Amino acid sequence: MLMPKKVKHRKWHKGRARGKRIATSKTQLAFGSVGLKAMTDCWITSRQIEAARRAMTRSIKRGGKVWIRIFPDKPVTSKGSEMPMGKGKGAVDHYVAPVRPGTMMFEMDGVTADLAKEALTLAAHKLPVKCKIIYRQD
Repeated sequence: MLMPKKVKHRKWHKGRARGKRIATSKTQLAFGSVGLKAMTDCWITSRQIEAARRAMTRSIKRGGKVWIRIFPDKPVTSKGSEMPMGKGKGAVDHYVAPVRPGTMMFEMDGVTADLAKEALTLAAHKLPVKCKIIYRQD
């Protein structure tokens, strides 16, 4: 699964206004000819990214090329069950990629348009965001 090798700060703050802004970077197709774009905001875990990647690559029978445009670098902490209040912040549990509406998450090239659409639809079912399939305008 994806996770950073090294981070500057082990535990992060949650952040303030979640879901209030749209994406300003990673909004267009950069590598492939077909892409999967997020329409809502969410934190996508490294497990969900891996599940979507597996669904895509198995659907295209390991043909073509897949680009993952998001990376889970935000640590999420959790405390044990039945822990009393206080006692500090919990240990790092997993990593997430914060995704805003309009972010291009996956791109694909080297396969036919209908096969790419089917593969990206399978990947979209694994993700907790509403998605849209985008085609390159040539």
